[in-house]
Amino acid sequence: MAEHAVVVAGGGPTGLMLAGELALAKIDVAIVERRASQDLVGSRSGGLHSRTIEILDQRGIADRFLSEGQVAQVAGFAWIRLDISDFPTRHPYGLGLWQHHIERILAGWVGELEVPIYRGREVSGFAQDESGVDIELSDGQSMWAAYLVGCDGGRSVIRKAAGIEFPGWDPTASTLIAQVEMAQEPEWGLRRDAVGVHALSRFEGGPVRGVLVTEQHLGHIGEPSLRDLSEALIAVYGTDYGVHSPTSISRFTDMTRQAASYRNRRVLLAGDAAHVHPPVGGQGLQIGVQDAVNLGWKLAQVVKETSPESLLDTYHTERHPVAARVLRNTMAQTALLRSDDRTEALRDTMSELLSMDEPRKRIAAMMSGLDIHYDLGEGHPLLGRRMPDLDLAIHGGTERVFTLLHDARPVLLNLGEAGGLDIAPWRERVQLINAKYGGDWELPVLGKVTAPVAVLIRPDGYVAWVGDGTDRGLREALTTWFGSP
Repeated sequence: MAEHAVVVAGGGPTGLMLAGELALAKIDVAIVERRASQDLVGSRSGGLHSRTIEILDQRGIADRFLSEGQVAQVAGFAWIRLDISDFPTRHPYGLGLWQHHIERILAGWVGELEVPIYRGREVSGFAQDESGVDIELSDGQSMWAAYLVGCDGGRSVIRKAAGIEFPGWDPTASTLIAQVEMAQEPEWGLRRDAVGVHALSRFEGGPVRGVLVTEQHLGHIGEPSLRDLSEALIAVYGTDYGVHSPTSISRFTDMTRQAASYRNRRVLLAGDAAHVHPPVGGQGLQIGVQDAVNLGWKLAQVVKETSPESLLDTYHTERHPVAARVLRNTMAQTALLRSDDRTEALRDTMSELLSMDEPRKRIAAMMSGLDIHYDLGEGHPLLGRRMPDLDLAIHGGTERVFTLLHDARPVLLNLGEAGGLDIAPWRERVQLINAKYGGDWELPVLGKVTAPVAVLIRPDGYVAWVGDGTDRGLREALTTWFGSP
C-alpha cells in the first residue's frame, strides 16, 4: 500500500497547484488522476486573470505562462469589457491561454518538484479515522494518507463520499461547446437571443472550428452527440454548416452550487469540487488555483505539526465567501446575457455604469481577483489584502516582494530601523527581511494607503499583520498563522 502525507485527487489546475505548494513545503504529496496522460480534450478555460498571474509570479513561474499566452484585457462583466490597464499591479491585464497549455506548464513545474502522479486511476472511496484516511482506487489498489484533498471536479466523488452537502441553484439552460470541422463557411462571431449565447470562432492553423451554442431545451442527459450539436445549430442559425469530424463535444449548464463545508475532518475540497457555476467571466480556474494557494501552506504546517488542526478551519472561513461572491456574480451575468427587450434595457444601463471609473474599478477588481479581502480584523487597509509587488532596496540592491515568496515561506518585512523586531522563536519558519521602500503604496479600488513600518506576509501573499513602529500584535499574529513559539 502506497503511503503519503497528502493525497490530492485530481490532476487539473487546482490539484497541480496544490501539489506544487505542498512540495515546496517539503510535504510528501502525490496526485491520483484518472487520465492516463496530461492531455486534455476540448477548450475548457481560456486564460488567466491578473491575480492568478500574480500568484504564479509569487512562485517564480509566471513567465512560463506569459511566454506562451497572449496578454489582453480579458476582465469583463456579462461580456461588457473592463479595462484594468490603470490598476496598481505589475500585471494589469489577463492572459489568453487554453487550459491544456496551463495544465501542461503546471505539470512541468510539479514534475520538477518530483511529485508522483498515479495516472489512469481515480479515488473510488475512502474511510477516515483519527490517524488518517484509507483510500480505495478504481483499479482495486489502496493508499493511505494523513489528509485527502478532493480536486476532482463538480461531480466530486470525494465530496459525495465525505457526505458534504452541495446546496445551490438547479440549471435553467444548457450549452454545447465543441471543436469540429465544417463543410461550409459559418457566420463568425457572437450572437445572443432569448434562448442564450451562441458563438462560432476560428482556430489558428487548421480546419477545426470552435462552437458555442445554447440548446433550445433543458433536460438532455448523457454525453452530447454530433446530432445534438447539429440540431442546436439548426435551431439557431437555420443550418448546421455541415459539421463533421468532432474533436470534442461537451455540455455545461448554469447550475450554481457550493459545498456547505470545505472540510470534513481529514478530507478537504478545492476547486470545482467545492463550487460550480456558469463559466461566464472565466473565474472558475482562477478561484480553484487560489483555493490551492490558500490551503497549501496551512495544510503543510498542520502535517508538520507546527500548527494545530484548527488552522485548516481558516481555509473554509476565507475561501467560502470568495466563491459565494463568484456564484452570485455569475448568476447576475447569466441573467444579463439573455436577449429580450427588458434585459437589453438593463444591459444598456449596466454598460453605462461600467464606463464610469468608480463602478469599473470596483467590478473589474472583483472579476480579476485583485480586490480579495480576508477578514482578519480591524486595522490598516493592507490587513487581509494582497501584498503589492514592490521594488525593495535590500543590501544595496533591488529585489521584488514576490521574489521573496518564491519558496512559499512567510516574510516579515521590516521597513523601519533594523533590529526593531524580534522573532527569534519563529526564525526557522519566518524570513525577517530588512528593507527600504520610498514610493507610494496603492491598492486596487482603495487607491493610496499609508505606508506601513512593517508587514507580515503569508505564503499566499496576503498581509497578516501591519506594524506601526511597534511590535504590538506581532506575536499574536505569528502564533495564529505560524504556530506557537
